[in-house]
Amino acid sequence: MAEPAALPPSPPAPPPDFAGSNPTGVARRRFSLLGYGACALAGTLWGTGFFFGRLALNEMSVQYMVLYRFLFASLGILPVVFVRRVRFTAAETRLLLLAAAFGVPIQFLVQFHGLALTTVSHASLMVGGMPVLLAGAAAVFAGESLDWFGWLALCASTVGAALVVLGGSHATTGRETPSLTGDLLVIFSLLTALVWIMLSKKLLETHSAPVVTAYTILSGTAMLLVWDFAPMLLAPLTHARVDPMPFARVSLTAWTALAVSGLLCTAATTLLWNWGIHQVPASRAGVFLNIEPALGSILGVELLGERLGPYAWLGGALILAAAVVLTTRGNEPEPPIILE
Repeated sequence: MAEPAALPPSPPAPPPDFAGSNPTGVARRRFSLLGYGACALAGTLWGTGFFFGRLALNEMSVQYMVLYRFLFASLGILPVVFVRRVRFTAAETRLLLLAAAFGVPIQFLVQFHGLALTTVSHASLMVGGMPVLLAGAAAVFAGESLDWFGWLALCASTVGAALVVLGGSHATTGRETPSLTGDLLVIFSLLTALVWIMLSKKLLETHSAPVVTAYTILSGTAMLLVWDFAPMLLAPLTHARVDPMPFARVSLTAWTALAVSGLLCTAATTLLWNWGIHQVPASRAGVFLNIEPALGSILGVELLGERLGPYAWLGGALILAAAVVLTTRGNEPEPPIILE
């Protein structure tokens, strides 16, 4: 999820035309169309994240798959750091590191451990509840309004997630069938993503979304490096057996999946979304977030041979319907800029 850094500020004034005046109506419509196109492309690329993650998981563990993905994402996001260098205060640095910890290593390690124990289809459908979960968190913790219709949609999404979980088997291993353990891990990763979004929202009061996103990805990748290499460095002292980092035996298919998921599904999507959300109203652009779970489920069924039971289809429909309702209603909280 995907992914990914928080609620964006209000869109700035439309850019001037070549003459220096405000753009004409035609120019405004052109920028709006480009903005919607950028958001739609971002949602489409996010929808392939679980699929490419599954391809890489066939040849390596979760921890190395997530590390490789973010190493590729860091390469893609470095130009933002070079072009837009900023300084963070001590308080902002602490907030950034905390947000990066929740947004990258905690969220993605938990999420893809869940994916290793469930199916792409189940994981994708449950991610469809993210816009609704955010609406509930914003109403409770940020004081944003949510009317009775919004709470009804939130309850429907919760029921939908429960149906998706109940539609899976209770096995704890195997990659061909969903499991309760895997589904619950994916749900828990969404909760950690909420914590990350609320923390990142504070940083966006003083820094732009591309800057916050870039430094979050780089900081989170550094944490992943420590997480993966610390056991290797401590092995002589702990005498623990540590699997070597996969490299030579990784197939071209897995490397391609890692590069695509890092460069396109993480770095490029965030930049596309950040740009698009400044050209169109966020409340309307948020509907494109729902491309992610829908496309992810289709890829899981069509390309990986997965199957969804009737409860899972019903639950997925409730999740997506609730998400569409909340992201298209005019007076609801705006959606996040998601890292996945």
